[in-house]
Amino acid sequence: MWFRPEYIQTVNWAGDPNQPIVKTISDQGTVRLTPRGSFEEWKEIVRCKSLPWKPCEIEAAGELRNAIINIVLRQADELASLARELERSNAEYEKFAYVASHDLQEPLNLVSSYVQLLEMRYIDQLDQDAKEFIDFAVEGVTHMQTLIDDLLAYSRVGTRGKEFVPTAVETVLDRALTNLQIRIAESGAVITTDPLPTLNGDSTQLIQLFQNLIDNAIKFGRDQPPQIHLGAKQQDGEWLFSVRDNGIGIDPQFADRIFIIFQRLQPRDEYPGTGIGLAICKKIVDRHGGRIWVESELGQGATFYFTLPVREQL
Repeated sequence: MWFRPEYIQTVNWAGDPNQPIVKTISDQGTVRLTPRGSFEEWKEIVRCKSLPWKPCEIEAAGELRNAIINIVLRQADELASLARELERSNAEYEKFAYVASHDLQEPLNLVSSYVQLLEMRYIDQLDQDAKEFIDFAVEGVTHMQTLIDDLLAYSRVGTRGKEFVPTAVETVLDRALTNLQIRIAESGAVITTDPLPTLNGDSTQLIQLFQNLIDNAIKFGRDQPPQIHLGAKQQDGEWLFSVRDNGIGIDPQFADRIFIIFQRLQPRDEYPGTGIGLAICKKIVDRHGGRIWVESELGQGATFYFTLPVREQL
């Protein structure tokens, strides 16, 4: 198709091949079939044909085939090498994250313990400013510990994930709500849900996904009890989930930015957090082969959507 262009030819035939026989009727009315009576030259225009292949052209096509095969095999080897290197890098990255978190947690715990011990031992000698300074130090240590834990969780999404198995999303949600029961009780949040399906996935990561989204809906609430609804419907070969709230909402111009690690839209002193939760959600959804996005307006609440593929149960 690439190298054999059409070559229009005129072919001369000894008679029209479309009329190979002639009918003749005798005086008695008998029909006889006889060869055509004329072998007058008949010309035909032949289209959509190329010239015959020459030996040199066949040889060139064979060399092209071999070259393509060699390129494909070389690329396959390169991809295999990259995969091995990526696997090694992931293992080193996970080891680094674990060691770094462990080595950082220990001195932070030490700082927190000694600062609190200092407050307890010299409580009668400290003025109000000193007490506030100690509270700031303890709060900073606590925030750093939370940040380290979240970073470790983020790094492990792709490397410590479990094998996908049939998982009841209703059970996943129950576990997430159990983990959030204190925050739900303190905020007075009301949580409703559609019937939830069973699908293939990593139950531990799905718990974290629902827990982060519900926790955000509670955290970014307004001066009224949070109203949170979890929806689920099947469409186009995937499950579409939604988490709708009545909170402060999000400016649409930041709809994509919020899923980037360390991106915060609100001051930390007003809304606590590390800016990693939604990045973890995106990484979990990506690992499950889905998509995640948000639709919102300022002051009108937000609805987070994410999809999970419909897979046949194993």
